[in-house]
Amino acid sequence: MKQLSWVRFQWDLSAFPANGSPLPPRYQIAPAVDHDVAELRKLFSTAFVLDSTWNAAIDEVLATVHTWLDRAFASRTSICLALRHGTRIIGASVVVGDPEADHHLTPGPCILIEYRNRGFGTHLLRSSLRLLREQSFSRAVAITRQNSIVARYLYPKFGGVAVPIDFPNLLAA
Repeated sequence: MKQLSWVRFQWDLSAFPANGSPLPPRYQIAPAVDHDVAELRKLFSTAFVLDSTWNAAIDEVLATVHTWLDRAFASRTSICLALRHGTRIIGASVVVGDPEADHHLTPGPCILIEYRNRGFGTHLLRSSLRLLREQSFSRAVAITRQNSIVARYLYPKFGGVAVPIDFPNLLAA
């Protein structure tokens, strides 16, 4: 298997802006519920399969993402935020509510391809970070593949600072 290069993003939540621009009408971000799990699995799978950054380890990535989703629904501290267009889930992010966790966005914002480049990833990231701030977190951490779309365009928002890390078995976590 090809060695993956990782980067850790960290946000200082003490300076995080309380509000941002509102979502367009007909869209909402709210915690997902148990009957959303099948749709969320499909969403995460589609988002990662259609992002060529993850091709080198797609089977391992999907297995890990599905494990993280299972943990979110089994945990009292983790939440899966769902971005809905009407009743359809078009994006999601799993937020780990443990301040000591290695990463708090597992996975971070994933948006269906037909809804990308409209600012929805930014809205979902803001909501995820705001949720952590409301839980009195002083910082948030996310880990992603170096040079991925989120590493280049999304995670630097809201003051996200990147640090390369050597974490060869990250997906086994």
